[in-house]
Amino acid sequence: MREHVLAVQRMQDYIKEHLFEEITMADLAKVSLFSPWYARRLFIRWTNQTPADYIRRLRLSKSALCLRDEKCRILDVALKMGFSSVDGYQRAFAREFGCNPKQYAANPVPLPLFTPFRVEDRTLERSAEPMENVKNVFLQVMDRPARKVLIKRGVKAEDYFAYCEEVGCDLWGLLLSMKSLCGEPVCLWLPEKYRKPGTSKYVQGIEVPLDYSGMVPEGFDEIQLPAAKYLMFQGEPFPEEEYGRAIDEVARAIEKYNPAVIGYTWDEDNPRIQLEPMGTRGYIELLPIKPLKG
Repeated sequence: MREHVLAVQRMQDYIKEHLFEEITMADLAKVSLFSPWYARRLFIRWTNQTPADYIRRLRLSKSALCLRDEKCRILDVALKMGFSSVDGYQRAFAREFGCNPKQYAANPVPLPLFTPFRVEDRTLERSAEPMENVKNVFLQVMDRPARKVLIKRGVKAEDYFAYCEEVGCDLWGLLLSMKSLCGEPVCLWLPEKYRKPGTSKYVQGIEVPLDYSGMVPEGFDEIQLPAAKYLMFQGEPFPEEEYGRAIDEVARAIEKYNPAVIGYTWDEDNPRIQLEPMGTRGYIELLPIKPLKG
């Protein structure tokens, strides 16, 4: 099984690196080290979609972000994403997201963007050995402004994996389509006062300004958080396939750290924050702190 998973992972990595180029089944078969027929079969087995559908959905999601954030013509976006005509691109966009790209560019709304997960991360066991290339965890005191957070609650989840089982991993794509106050979605461990009976401690959501009056997606709640100080724990950059051990490295640093050495104590009235693990920047968690009473 491991050999097959790694073959699919190599195909996923190739697609990510060459997304805006022509990608053929022969290209994917070459990196998979299997025949085109067998490579395609493996890809479908482990991702539940054909390579062509996977590439199309990923390109359409990237195009939505271009339309949201950049002043660009529909034609330019269509050609960049490998579509031969604007009509073909518009039809594909409408089938994927249920709206016209021109209308979306004029009035961006939350969309269920396709966010593929690495099959290697989902299927292969995480090693308990410490990472050799992550030896330092950097700390920084930072301020988080007063803001609203649009959150999707789970049921009993206290971590990412349980939350995905309860809510679904595809929620992240919807969050990525929304503009955030801090530039990206967040995962939160909520203190009791922000929880509803029968809902999870761990949630995912998007931070927005206090005066936000835009759309709140169906099934989301809106909470308001005060300005607070946070201690950011950031590990060193890591290979994407070793994200699990990068998280463990930061978790061990948090467990051992006493904020009293810098004049603070943990603030249990504000949520702990987790950012998406990205190998290029290192794994990040933010823990709320408050000054020690003199």
